[in-house]
Amino acid sequence: MSAQLSGKSVLLLLIVLSCAIAAFGQDPQPSPTPLTAPPPLRTITKAERDQLNAGSNDPKQRVKVTIELADVHLTAAEKYTGQGDFEAASHEVGSYHVLVENILTFLATLKRDNNKTRDLYKRLELALRADGPRLTAMRRITPLEFAVWIKQVEDFAREGRTEALNSFYGQTVVRDPEKGDASPNAKPKETPTPDNQ
Repeated sequence: MSAQLSGKSVLLLLIVLSCAIAAFGQDPQPSPTPLTAPPPLRTITKAERDQLNAGSNDPKQRVKVTIELADVHLTAAEKYTGQGDFEAASHEVGSYHVLVENILTFLATLKRDNNKTRDLYKRLELALRADGPRLTAMRRITPLEFAVWIKQVEDFAREGRTEALNSFYGQTVVRDPEKGDASPNAKPKETPTPDNQ
C-alpha cells in the first residue's frame, strides 16, 4: 500500500510540477499603458493680452513683455513641479507654450530682411535657449502622464529657436557644383568684362 501511495503522490507531484511549469512558461500579462493627463490649457489671460496689445505698436516692447510673461509662467511651473503639483505645473507650461507661439506668429508678420527684426528674433532665441534646460529638468522629475506634454513644449521651443536662427540667413542658396559638372582639367570660365564680350 505504501508503494501505491508513493506512486500516486509521485504522479500528483508530477502533475503539479507540469502545471507550474506551464504557468511560468506563459507570456506575462501585458501591463496597461499609462494614461496621459489631458493636454494643458493653452490660454493667455485677459490681463496678459492687454499687456501684449499695449506694446503692439512697438515690436521690441512686445517681445520683451512676452519673454517676461513666459518666464513668469515657467518659474511658476518649476515651483509647482518641485511641490509635486503636476497639474498646476502643466497649466503653467501650457501658458508658456501659447505665449511663445504667439510671439513667433507676431514676428512672422514682420519684414524678415530687417536688422531690427533679426534683433528681435535673436532676443527670443536667447530666451528659448535658456528655457530649454529648465524644461528638461522639469520633465525628468515629472510623472510620465504629465511629462509627455512638457516634452511637446520642449520640442516646440527647440523648433522656435531654429526658426529664430533661420531669420539670420538669406533666401538665396549657393549650391556646390555636382561631381559630374566639372572635370578636374577644365579651365574656369572667364568672367565677362567689357573687353571680352
